[in-house]
Amino acid sequence: MRHAFEATRSGAVAALLALGLVTGAAAAGSAACERPVYLTFDTGHMEVAPLVAQVLQRHDVKATFFLASERTKTGGSSLDDVWAPWWKARAAEGHAFGSHTWDHDIWLADVQGGLRVKPTAGLKTGQRLVLTDQAYCAEIQKPADRFLAMTGQPMSAIFRAPGGKTSPALLATAARCGWQHVGWAPAGFLGDELPSDRYPNDKLLAQALRDIRPGDVLLAHLGIWSRKDAWAPAVLEPLIVGLKAKGLCFATLREHPQLGASARRPR
Repeated sequence: MRHAFEATRSGAVAALLALGLVTGAAAAGSAACERPVYLTFDTGHMEVAPLVAQVLQRHDVKATFFLASERTKTGGSSLDDVWAPWWKARAAEGHAFGSHTWDHDIWLADVQGGLRVKPTAGLKTGQRLVLTDQAYCAEIQKPADRFLAMTGQPMSAIFRAPGGKTSPALLATAARCGWQHVGWAPAGFLGDELPSDRYPNDKLLAQALRDIRPGDVLLAHLGIWSRKDAWAPAVLEPLIVGLKAKGLCFATLREHPQLGASARRPR
């Protein structure tokens, strides 16, 4: 897989150079800029996580990760002891981190007594549950507790509801517990969870390079089960190179003008 990725990466960067979208200096890295975008990753099956880390290191890009305890390709979970060293290394590199709820709880409705959700991870996967306000806050907090145990660092007081599905009641509940929700920009939806036969990687890359603007929050994942042709090996590196060539830079949500205060506040 590594050799295939290297070929894809090299070909994509070479194509950008040939088209004049990147200069040699830009390909090697660019000076600090004032036109940031905010690359974020939600957890997933984690198969592409090592590749993502390599690309971010190579281009000196800092991202923001949102953590849930999701099933992995190796049969464990994204926050188990197998992955703890990976998270610790990312924390040491200076990335930012938020919660994605422990069991990846997708909001369905507001109901009397709480929130109806459907977890897509954990022992109650697929069930429809009603969580009290206190229970929902505990679901957001649990990844923060686990992150602290894995890395020795506190998580930022930011979270992303799975699927981006929220309601005013859900947001108010989270805010009372000290959590600020983070969504993403329309152009920042990078499409890695869409079916690859209808949304191939080359079209997703072209769309992102065309539409992303300064200030956008970008969304990708560390592995999507349903996508046949994985997004990250083909798109992530040429996307970073192409956006830098357009004069954009990458920052964590700690530097975001509206969300930064919450992203800098520890949990």
